[in-house]
Formats: sequence, C-alpha cells, structure tokens
Amino acid sequence: MTHKRAFLVVLDSVGCGGAPDADQFFNGDLPDTGANTLGHIAQACAAGQANEDRNGPLNMPHLAAAGLGAAVRLASGAEAPALGAPSGTPEALWGAATEISKGKDTPSGHWEMAGVPVPWNWHFFPDDEVSFDADLMAKVARLCGTEGTLYNRHGSGMAVIEEAAAEHVKCGWPICYTSADSVFQIAAHEEYFGLDRLQKLCADIAPTLHKMKVGRVIARPFTGDVETGFQRTINRRDYAIDPPSDTLCDVADNAGRKVYAIGKIGDIFSMRGIHDLRKGDDHALMGHLLDVMDEAVEGSFTFANFVEFDSQFGHQRDVSGYASALEWFDACLPDIKARMREGDLVIFTADHGNDPTWRGSDHTRERVPVIALGKGAGEIGLVAYSDIAASIAEHLGLPDVGPGKSFL
Repeated sequence: MTHKRAFLVVLDSVGCGGAPDADQFFNGDLPDTGANTLGHIAQACAAGQANEDRNGPLNMPHLAAAGLGAAVRLASGAEAPALGAPSGTPEALWGAATEISKGKDTPSGHWEMAGVPVPWNWHFFPDDEVSFDADLMAKVARLCGTEGTLYNRHGSGMAVIEEAAAEHVKCGWPICYTSADSVFQIAAHEEYFGLDRLQKLCADIAPTLHKMKVGRVIARPFTGDVETGFQRTINRRDYAIDPPSDTLCDVADNAGRKVYAIGKIGDIFSMRGIHDLRKGDDHALMGHLLDVMDEAVEGSFTFANFVEFDSQFGHQRDVSGYASALEWFDACLPDIKARMREGDLVIFTADHGNDPTWRGSDHTRERVPVIALGKGAGEIGLVAYSDIAASIAEHLGLPDVGPGKSFL
C-alpha cells in the first residue's frame, strides 16, 4: 500500500476563460466567446462594482500565491487584478485545463477530469413555450399520482419556484423545468408534496431521461409559504446517467483503495466506486474536507465538489456574492495545507465556467485553473481535463485511466 494520498477539490464553475471552442456554446443567442469567471469577477471587484457583500479588490492571497492569477493569464491572456497575492514565483504547480467533451455541465466536466470524456452528444430541451413532449409529462404525472405538471419549460432556479410554488401548494402538481444544460429538474414542497415522494419520482423517471441522453434528473425541494416566501433546501439530489466506462473512482476502488466523496460527487458518479459520502452546504463541506484530510487512509482518493459558487452566485449573476464565496474558500486554504501529510497531492480545479458578469443565467464555456499542492512548484502549461485523472493515478500508483497524460 502506498503512503501517498490524493485530494481532488472542484470549485464548481470557477472557470478562467480562454476556451478555444467558446464560440460554439451560448447563453441565449450570445456566444460564450470572452467569458471569464475569475477574470471578470476580479476586474469588477477592482473597479468597485462588487461591494454588496464585501469590499475592494478580490482578495485570494493563498490561491494567488499558489499560481491562480498566473493560471488565469495562461488560460485567457487576461489579468485578474490584485487577488492580494505577494509578488514572486508561484509556490505550487499551476496551469489551466481545456475540456473536449461537448458540454459545459457538471457530468461532462467531472467525468472528463476522472478520465472519461463524454462520448455522445447530450440531449437538450428546446426553449419553447412548452419544452417537454406530452408523453413525458404524462408519465411524470402518472408516476406521482397527479393529474398534471406545472411550468414545463426553461427557467432559472428560484425564479421558477417563486412563479409556480403557490399553485403547486394548491393543486399538488410537481414543477418541471429545464435549462440550457442537459437536465430535467423537478421542484416540490418538502411538506405539501413530500421529500421522499419527490426523490422517488425523480428516481423513477430518471431511466426514461437517461435513455434520451439527458445528463441529470435533479430533485429540487423547497419549503416556505406565500406569506413568508419560499426557500430551496439543502436536500437537492441529482440522478445522473452512469459514466460509460470506468472512472478514476472505479479504478481506485478496483485496486482496493478507499474513495471518499464530498458534496454532490456521489450523485454525479451514481456512487460507483465510492465508499464514504459526506454532504451538506459548502461550509459544512469544508468541515467534511478537513475531517477527511485528518482521517483518510494511506493510498486513498478523495473527490470533493463545492457547488455554491455555481448554484448560489453564478446562475444568479451575483458578482459580489461570488467574490465573497471565493474569498471565504481562499481563507480556508491554510487549514487545508495544515492537514496535508508528507506524500499528499491536493489539486484545486473547476468543472466549467459560470461568469456572473455574462448575459443570461447558464454556464459559460471556459478553461479551468489547475493548482496542485504537494509536488513542488512550476508551470504545467495548458493541459487536458483527463490529464488530472492521469496525474492522480500516477501519484497513487494506480493503473492508467482514460486518454490523459500525467503532468506531475
């Protein structure tokens, strides 16, 4: 058994611009050309345009010292002003990764960085007055015992719930919606509809959607009432299509290694190869990550996702909130580094972009930063998402996984 451990930490949607095929991806009719989540947040902060939840230039001294600003520059040619970094050579391995899968979504990004580029084109629902065909909606209603469904078109997060929740509470019909991603989402009230019932509905309809190559069915529970307002809860659950071949999680599991999952990783990989799953909001997830760093056994692989950059701030186009979340995460870096053991590899990256300065409300096609602690310092250049899996496999002494090449 190797004495080495590996931790892959995904800052969901924290892209850094520069994707060479960004012109092929859109928010509405606007191509993603020029989108740059980190770069534009830093520029907005430096210009005093992101002072609602925090103040001044974007302050991420720890990740910046490790090479974050250099990664933005390498990926896109853009500057991320300030970041609060000391001047000098980056202290870690740093670079940026380019995705080849034809999607700017959660499964595509996570599967590819785990060694499995998506081999098919995802199914996307049209942005029409009604996005879903009648047979699909009849099946959803039949599975949950209602006479129909609500909304049934493209929509964004809480805006959908705010529009449809009052009628949902009256009639009990589930709220169905989608976005520019390959997703089918069902929102329902935890008390009036029932959390268990919502999750069963999503699990029951998921095989139908997966056959259509829809990437995820997502349960979106909420609580509240008309008088006090409605709020989504932390009990979201994703029902993702299975990866088409063994991922890094499977390879580690097959080699007898323990695999820890933090956040929505268990949902993304349908729990394949995963032994220990810990969930919660991002602050709880940071506690879980620190606990796992204390507890993880030798030779283990830990895969973590911090989703709220994306779900709470990117889709809401909340620049100040996004900046505040980035600063919070960066302030936790000393605690992470303090728990590293000799032989540990910790990689920070992202799965796609979600530029909060961009028009629309959907993800943006971008390169993502790659920062690796525990293997010295230096530029790794522009790498592939699948190179992340290859590097972790090499570090842990695992068999090759996917088409990538180690950058260690």
